[in-house]
Amino acid sequence: MLRTLRINARLFLEGALLSYVALFRWLRPMTYLASKIMMPLASILFFTYLGTYATSAGNASFYVIGNAIQIASVSGIYGVTMSIGGDRWEGTLVYLFGTPANRLAMFVGRAFFHVLDGILGVLIGLGWGVFLLGLDLSQTDFPALLITILATTFSTSGLGLLLGCVSLVSLDTMFVNNLAYFALLIFSGANIPVTTLPGWMAAISWAMPLTRGIAASRGLIAGESLATVAPLIVGEVAVGAVYILLGYVLFRWFEFQARRRGTLEAF
Repeated sequence: MLRTLRINARLFLEGALLSYVALFRWLRPMTYLASKIMMPLASILFFTYLGTYATSAGNASFYVIGNAIQIASVSGIYGVTMSIGGDRWEGTLVYLFGTPANRLAMFVGRAFFHVLDGILGVLIGLGWGVFLLGLDLSQTDFPALLITILATTFSTSGLGLLLGCVSLVSLDTMFVNNLAYFALLIFSGANIPVTTLPGWMAAISWAMPLTRGIAASRGLIAGESLATVAPLIVGEVAVGAVYILLGYVLFRWFEFQARRRGTLEAF
């Protein structure tokens, strides 16, 4: 039993590391740095100035926090999807389906380093908000905020795992990723308060990642305690777990269909 746990842990960590560093963007470090530093800055400035101008409310912190936390979806959606879809694009899917290794460890491990990468992106976004837009963090419970960011990157990575499985059968993966990314911009409450959305849109919002994480982050930065926002954090983790479960079921179904049809490299 202990030996099996050690093997699965090693498989999880090594598979997670290799799938992360194998992304083609590592061949161009400047592209990676631009996505981690300049992209958060551009996104936060654009939506903050647009939002404050359009609403005349002057509440820049609403947009700064929402779009800083929303940056987690970049690693969660695009990075995780590329980690899974890359097995199909590079022709290694046949080896993945052929190995007797633990499928769950391999599958979930694809998201591990992207969760850490997503946390870094969110912290950079909040840093831009502090230094350039005057975001006030003086009342913030920082350990609680870090827990919230972790829960949010976890949930967005769960969505990425599901979309990664869709990429195994999709001819246009980027269209699916972009659709999910921009849907989160609209539905997550990053730029439009969920309370102002029509009922059907609000229902979709609470079924998606980010919504609870953004709400909890705003509360914590406003001075609320961890106990107050704990239901939102737990809900965010639960949403991520549901997406991971759906993705894993879809992944195993695709594997079953590939074995049945004898087409392991493409469906």
